[in-house]
Amino acid sequence: MKDLRFPIGPLSEFKRIEVPHRAGYVEEIGQFPNLMIEKVQSLSNEELALAYRSDGWNIAQVVHHCADSHLNAYARFRLALTEERPKIRPYYEERWAELPDAMSTNLEPSLNLLKGVHHRWRKLLLSMSKEQWLRTYLHPEHHEEYELIEALAQYVWHCRHHLAHIDQALERKHGH
Repeated sequence: MKDLRFPIGPLSEFKRIEVPHRAGYVEEIGQFPNLMIEKVQSLSNEELALAYRSDGWNIAQVVHHCADSHLNAYARFRLALTEERPKIRPYYEERWAELPDAMSTNLEPSLNLLKGVHHRWRKLLLSMSKEQWLRTYLHPEHHEEYELIEALAQYVWHCRHHLAHIDQALERKHGH
């Protein structure tokens, strides 16, 4: 049976296979807000309340989560580019998804946040030198050090992963 949490497969498979595709990944970061807007702009409040699995987030929560997560990701890149091996600040994404602003069906603020963050993030990524892609940050929760090239692959996976969650939620509505 397919694991509904990971409609495109787990991150570990993605990182191993696709890390070398930097230029395409940078463009995916740039395009993500438009892809998200395309998927959600015409959805009703009823559809935004659909979850991708029985105990999973609804579509609105997925959109708000992407805004929260990618704002943090952009900050992590900036920290890694301006400090030596910074220790990033993890957060409880599950708890953030339960806050009142993340439960709202008004997606416009989060979509605008995604547009702004991804525009700036793409511009930053395009400016990075070969050496800068090898800069790192420390993730205390995972007890790992991540190179920015690896972090880019993780966030491209994250974009694809949550777009697939939205498709999955809509398919559940139609009984597929």
